[in-house]
Amino acid sequence: MLSAKILQSSGFHRKQCPLCKSYFWTRRADQIYCGDQPCVPYGFIGNPPARASVESLADLRERFLRFFERNSHVRIRRYPVVARWRDDVYLVGASIYDFQPWVTSGAVPPPANPLAISQPSIRLTDVDKVGRSGRHLTGFEMMAHHAFNYPDKYVYWIDETTQYAYEFFTRELGIPPDEITFKESMWEGGGNAGECFEVLIRGLEVATLVFMHYEVKDGRYVELPLKIVDTGYGLERIYWLLKGTPTVYDAVFGPYLAKARQRLGVPEPPAEVMGKASVYFGQMDPEVIGLEKAYDIIAEKIGVDPKWLREVVRPQEALYVLADHSRTVSWMIADGVIPSNTGAGYLARLLIRRILKNLRLAGVDAPLVELFDMHLAELKREYPEVWEARGLILELVDMEERRYREVLKSAPAAVKKALEEARRRGRAGLDADDLVALYDSQGIPPEVAAEVAKSLGTEVKVPDDFYAKLAARHVKREKKPESSPVEMGKVADLPRTRELFYEDSYMRSFKARVLRVIDGRYVVLDQTAFYPEGGGQPADRGVLKFQGGEAKVVDVQRVGHVVVHVVEGQPPPEGAEVVGEVDWERRYSLMKMHTGTHVLIQSIRRVLGSHIWQAGAQKDIPSSRIDVTHHRLPTAEEVARIEELANRAVQADLPVYAKIMPRNEAEAKYGFVLYQGGVVPAREIRVLQIGPDEQPYDVQACGGTHLRSTGEIGLIKIQKVERIADGVVRFVFTTGMHALAYVQELERRAAEAASIAGGSRDELVEAVRRLAQRAEEADRRARRYAELYAAALAENLKAEQVGRHRLAVVELDDEELARKIALAATSRDRDLVLVFVGGGRATVYTGGVDVAPIVKALREVGFRGGGSKTFAQGQYKGDIQTLKEAIRRALA
Repeated sequence: MLSAKILQSSGFHRKQCPLCKSYFWTRRADQIYCGDQPCVPYGFIGNPPARASVESLADLRERFLRFFERNSHVRIRRYPVVARWRDDVYLVGASIYDFQPWVTSGAVPPPANPLAISQPSIRLTDVDKVGRSGRHLTGFEMMAHHAFNYPDKYVYWIDETTQYAYEFFTRELGIPPDEITFKESMWEGGGNAGECFEVLIRGLEVATLVFMHYEVKDGRYVELPLKIVDTGYGLERIYWLLKGTPTVYDAVFGPYLAKARQRLGVPEPPAEVMGKASVYFGQMDPEVIGLEKAYDIIAEKIGVDPKWLREVVRPQEALYVLADHSRTVSWMIADGVIPSNTGAGYLARLLIRRILKNLRLAGVDAPLVELFDMHLAELKREYPEVWEARGLILELVDMEERRYREVLKSAPAAVKKALEEARRRGRAGLDADDLVALYDSQGIPPEVAAEVAKSLGTEVKVPDDFYAKLAARHVKREKKPESSPVEMGKVADLPRTRELFYEDSYMRSFKARVLRVIDGRYVVLDQTAFYPEGGGQPADRGVLKFQGGEAKVVDVQRVGHVVVHVVEGQPPPEGAEVVGEVDWERRYSLMKMHTGTHVLIQSIRRVLGSHIWQAGAQKDIPSSRIDVTHHRLPTAEEVARIEELANRAVQADLPVYAKIMPRNEAEAKYGFVLYQGGVVPAREIRVLQIGPDEQPYDVQACGGTHLRSTGEIGLIKIQKVERIADGVVRFVFTTGMHALAYVQELERRAAEAASIAGGSRDELVEAVRRLAQRAEEADRRARRYAELYAAALAENLKAEQVGRHRLAVVELDDEELARKIALAATSRDRDLVLVFVGGGRATVYTGGVDVAPIVKALREVGFRGGGSKTFAQGQYKGDIQTLKEAIRRALA
């Protein structure tokens, strides 16, 4: 039982709901049920409970934030919807996600304590219900106030949190106290958990007050060192409550829906019907009865024909899905998500295709890019970052719609093939796994697959939660298994290694003492200038010299708080003093590559757009690579501009320096672009800045070794740009002397090519053009000579009579020439069977003779292939005489 002194003092009484058995608090003596769905129906549709007038979502948001500012909370800015600071999830699902795991674990202090925020959030748990239920959204704003109670610092807990909620709803929004119910429950999310109060008004949950004090580990609750007040007030839900519209979509997206209906010619639905449908849907469990069955039940309750209800509701559902999903997708793209087949991009594509699917099923036809643009205009004031990304959003949406239309064209053949494969496995139709495979491999929506299957005489059941299950498979990041040269337990008792490579990245040699030697080849020193592999930068190499010998350092790795040197040869004894010598030429080249990587990624962002995020990198010699999120292959002009911009930064000889900063301070100053290279798991982060404080060229969290200035890079040369995956482009580049060597090799090859082409290097283009013209003319002549040669061979074929047919077998391993000969020969002799043998293959042409009996006979002597009525081709490694005899038997 939650402590609720404030509720008792305010006249609330604790009761138990006879239906769901939950405990709840109410001021009404006559209240029997908990006040939540499905125990009670909505009571606010067409009858909002509040006296206060709220003009807009922005007005409501501001009232909330100001209320908590007046109550000693610090307002903080909203975070991105892409959780760049986390390595477990892609998207922010609640305001507490902003502070997990660093703040909630106690590793990092919160940006303010207590604080208030309104955080855009994305959840796809109920994506299949969006548009139908009247209340579900994939994108929403979670207004929240948070307090972080430490063992030595108490802020506030259950009573104060409950009091704030009570006062906000009653005093700020004017909702009568008797309308509010506090339902006891348990909340879990993002790796944490705690007891909670769900705040309910007229059947609608409008806020959740979580008293978080657990961490979830392996399914168990482990007490946290902190006690965290984690609240969530649904901005859209509360606004719906105050407006009393039939659905949350009508309240939140009203102006946009009006414009969309006018543009698409969709009539506005009867408000009474939609309102009743929302009420009845709220009291159903669609997971049990099914979404389609819900239509029939609701139609019966309203007293209308189910077919008529579907005709009225379907277009509205499509528009509701459009309104919700288009805002969510716009948030995602504005934060750097590129629709693709992996990660967060998979989720963005799923939402776009769900919009297209619903519009198609509702018979609504209009360019999706136009519908998005209409919505972006509505979102401009509230989310200026979305409007700034307008060009990219529209380009990507247009591209996704074109891809979707191609998918629909390919669907019939793909579904037919899937059905045939299912039958081969003894199944009559397609199951859920087949539908998932069709969607993931070819992008075919399950509804389309079901339509095609039905046209082929097979009924296919589409699961009601199909898209939710797909999303659930992609909302979490896959963690790569960590490898370590030695077990942590073998070094846990050692002191932290002093990292000289950070104190002076130009240190080439150093003295140190050997603390431990493990298994004869793993050496731990008290300090080291050898850089351990990390952040895409390879480990240093070199030697450890000691009295009586030396060992070659072939690898260096972090193991917890120590640095382990992997050596070849006789290791130094424990306790010995060693002199470490870093392979400086290699290290210096890697420093140029690493600093060059930072310069290049920023140059790419400046040319291609701020949606560019690093998707992987490997610094190496003689070449390095950086993978970035981008929806198309950059043009040659764009690549040239990137290269030029990067080398201008090199020529500017910008200062490069690292500084250790508290995580919150760094994020507040530079934003989450800090994590271009990935998550940094530390209370304090090492920030690498290129350029002066007043106008830095690039700022990233980075643990690598770097130059003192960009001028030392010498030259950045992009060698290759390629698309390596859906939504990912790879830049292969080199720097310094390796770049010079690459350019010199290009010049050598250009000179050699010019010499072969018969000109100087300066005349290479013209010389190649002349060669191309000559080659084109030679090709024309060759084709003409081939036709004449084929015609001559066709006239002089030596064919034997086999029954009423003629058979000719020719040894020839030139498919194009064989085709020409066959065309000429069989067009004049329809009874001719012409066979070409060569290169381990046999090809059969006829003018009109059915090849089926011939193929059957040939398979008996090792032929593996097939074809059409008058043509066959396949593998044949036998002798010609055996082949002839088989054909003779078939023709006899």
